[in-house]
Amino acid sequence: MHIIDPHTHMSARTTDDYEAMAAAGVVAVIEPAFWLGQPRTSVGTFQDYYASLVGWERFRAAQFGIRHYCTIGLNSKEANNEPLAEEVLEILPLFLAKEGVVAVGEIGFDDMTATEEKMFRAQLELAKEVELPVMVHTPHRNKKQGTLRSMEICEEHGLPPHMVVIDHNNEETVQSVLDRGFWAAFTIYPKTKMGNERMVEVVRNFGSERIIVDSSADWGVSDPLAVPKTARLMLERGIAQEDVELTCYQNALSAYGQSGQFNESDWLNPAAIDQRNLFEGNSVLRGQTPRVDEPNESEIIT
Repeated sequence: MHIIDPHTHMSARTTDDYEAMAAAGVVAVIEPAFWLGQPRTSVGTFQDYYASLVGWERFRAAQFGIRHYCTIGLNSKEANNEPLAEEVLEILPLFLAKEGVVAVGEIGFDDMTATEEKMFRAQLELAKEVELPVMVHTPHRNKKQGTLRSMEICEEHGLPPHMVVIDHNNEETVQSVLDRGFWAAFTIYPKTKMGNERMVEVVRNFGSERIIVDSSADWGVSDPLAVPKTARLMLERGIAQEDVELTCYQNALSAYGQSGQFNESDWLNPAAIDQRNLFEGNSVLRGQTPRVDEPNESEIIT
C-alpha cells in the first residue's frame, strides 16, 4: 500500500527518517512552510528557507526514494511582525511559481490577532491569483472558534471549499468542516493532540470522504511514521482497506493534485536512486558508499 504524508516538516528531520518512511511505504511527502522555533528577523531568512524547500530538501528526499513537494506561505506564528510580514508577502509569488509547490500554506491563525487575519486574507487572495489550493493551520488554542472563523474567512474570499484543506482538526471540529465541504486533515502526534487511536475512531464515526491523515512531524516530539502506523492500526481495528487508502493516500492526492504539481506518475515511475549525484556541489553522504540503483526501463535510451 502506497502512503502519502501531506504535512511533514522534513527540514527538521534526518535522512534516517526518510529511509524509515520509504521502508514503511511512504512514496511522497508535502512539507509546509513552517517556523524555526524562534522568530526569523529579516526577509532574507525567509527567502533562504523557501529556497531550501524547493531545492535542497527536494533533492535530499529523492536520494532516499521519496518524492518531496512543499507549500509556501507566511505561517501564522510569524505573521504578527507586520513590517516583516509585508516584506515576506512581496516575495511569495516568486516561490509559489516554483516546481513542486502544491499549495499556499500553512496559513491561518495562531493567537487569532487582527494582524494574523490581515495576513491570512492577503494570502487567500494570492492563492486565488495563482490558482493553488490552500493549507489552513487552525490554532491549537480556541480550536473550534479558530476553525469556524478560518472557514468563514475562506468563504468570504470566495475560495471554493474543495480548494481548501483545513488542518489540525479534532473530534470537535470535523463535522463542521465536512458539512461545509472543506477537506479535513488531522495531524497525528505520539503524546498530544490527535493520536492514532483517536484517528481510527474518527474514520469509523465520520467515514473517509475528504478526511486526510498526516504526521506534522517537526523538530518537536513527533513521529515521521505516524501515517503508516495509523494506516496499520486502522486495518487492525477493522477499518476497510478502501477507507485506509482514501485517508492515507488518495484524498491527499485529490486535494493537492488540483495544483497540477502533485502527480502520481512522479512516484510510480521514479528515476533510479543515484547518491553520487550532487546538489550545488553537495552530497547527502558523509563518506559513505553511495547507493546506486539500476536505471529504470524508462530511463534506458535504446
